[in-house]
Amino acid sequence: MNTRALASGISVVALTLAVAGCAREDTSTTTESGIELVKEGTLTVCTHLPYEPFEFTEDGEVVGFDPAVLQLAADAEGLDFEVLDVAWETITTGEALNTGQCDVGAGAMTINEERQAVMDFTDPYFEATQALMTKTGAGITSLEDLAGKKVAVQDGTTGSDYVRENAPEDTEIITFEDSSLMQQAVLTGKADAGVNDNGLLNYFVSQNPEVEVVTEFQTGEEYGFSVKKDGNAELLTAINDAIASDEYDAVYEEWFGTAPSS
Repeated sequence: MNTRALASGISVVALTLAVAGCAREDTSTTTESGIELVKEGTLTVCTHLPYEPFEFTEDGEVVGFDPAVLQLAADAEGLDFEVLDVAWETITTGEALNTGQCDVGAGAMTINEERQAVMDFTDPYFEATQALMTKTGAGITSLEDLAGKKVAVQDGTTGSDYVRENAPEDTEIITFEDSSLMQQAVLTGKADAGVNDNGLLNYFVSQNPEVEVVTEFQTGEEYGFSVKKDGNAELLTAINDAIASDEYDAVYEEWFGTAPSS
């Protein structure tokens, strides 16, 4: 992955911390095009920060590839745009959507059968795979080299699942809630290696030459945005239109330095 452009022309209007269990006023509404919204006039997105370059905070605003793509859909529908930072498991289980916290779940989320059972997904918008990151020159080149060593993963991710299924039995797996903590564990030497999505790790390596991606595992993963199960077909259409647009290609190139593969 190439380093993204330093400045994004698309940013998020607001960052709101969601607190589970708090009572909330019912402000839901339906647009003229039939899109169901939890807040009138606003496309509300749940994500989990940070996950560079897909979503993170910069100068007090949430930026990244995911919000930039979803901003295209919001603009096409004449909607304001808001991002909530919530626990990752509330996104992957569909809880954030089912409880009316947000309209869209986002976060470089791999489409899989378990998640499809509780959420509806858009068309894929990014192809991903798993990558192995180590300190530069550490001499680790494969999962097999992790025997007896420590590997950092992020809880609730496909990378965590991949390591548990494929690493040597005596590998010590250290789990972190946030991707940033997982990456810092490798950078500071608390872990010998880390496994996560290639987009995330390649971006981190581009900013930190002390670490390197030594190999990738072809897992055939694709990211999708999610909406409430059987609850917002019109919103799916609006986001799919954004993914299929020329504007999407421009956003992709802005953040990854190259046009998306066909």
